[in-house]
Amino acid sequence: MNINRRRGAIALAITLGVLIVGGLVAFNIAWIILNERRIALLVLGLILFGLLTAGVVLLTVFLIREVRRNERQDSFLNAVTHELKTPIASIRLYLETLQQRDIPQAQRAEFYQIMLADSDRLLTTVEQVLKAGELSARRPHDRTLLELAPLIADCIAITLLRHHLPAYSIQLAPTPGNVRLHVRAVPEDLRTAVLNLLDNAVKYSPNGVHVRCSLAIYRYTNVALTVTDTGVGIAANQLKRIFKRFYRVPGRNAVRIKGTGLGLFLVRAIARQHGGSITASSPGPNLGATITLTLPLANPANPD
Repeated sequence: MNINRRRGAIALAITLGVLIVGGLVAFNIAWIILNERRIALLVLGLILFGLLTAGVVLLTVFLIREVRRNERQDSFLNAVTHELKTPIASIRLYLETLQQRDIPQAQRAEFYQIMLADSDRLLTTVEQVLKAGELSARRPHDRTLLELAPLIADCIAITLLRHHLPAYSIQLAPTPGNVRLHVRAVPEDLRTAVLNLLDNAVKYSPNGVHVRCSLAIYRYTNVALTVTDTGVGIAANQLKRIFKRFYRVPGRNAVRIKGTGLGLFLVRAIARQHGGSITASSPGPNLGATITLTLPLANPANPD
């Protein structure tokens, strides 16, 4: 119902824009016919017509963008509500079971583990929302020299534990030449970016997680972290949109796969605040995807 209402709003905005522009065209033609011998009035009419037409076109574009932005925000609120409500309901259910029944110790331990996982999921969602607001309001500070390989290995270990995956599911390839690559970054922010990249790769690999990470020097002065999965892939027209706030690729996968639409937006915001960039590539739907995070390379010998 909401989708039909939004489509109707977009159609109405376009229709009104077309009708107004058509009316202006008719008015301008009549003005030219009536004033074809009055050069000053003719020029004035053409100028006013151009200004009014530009204003109507801009207004129509603005209305369509607002409708689409509201649609993304509604999807975000629905996703966040689900991400918050589901673990809370799960934790409550297990607590009520533990309270009302005599549960064997082994099963109690299993319940505790599930509740801890649900609380971690809840905390991750809250942190994502808070981080999105925080990054929009500040510039990075307290940058320190960080070696990337150990940080990424630590993030991989956290992701494997969080999603209960075997070690071979996510692997970090050896750096060419065994070079130790460093960057200057806010440790917490960079960790957030890498964890979001890994989490995104895992979530969009519903038929089996096979994620490969690699580090390499890029264009002499940068370091590139590449995360490649074999999941659902990304259509060509979605490769740039996936980094927008609240945006989720439309279709059945967006409904089936959990998320808030903030993960890749956060990665892009962090990359930009550190002087880097992020890009996505994919052979197509169901053929996997590659996300590349690029950051300025730091010289460990330089203390500044």
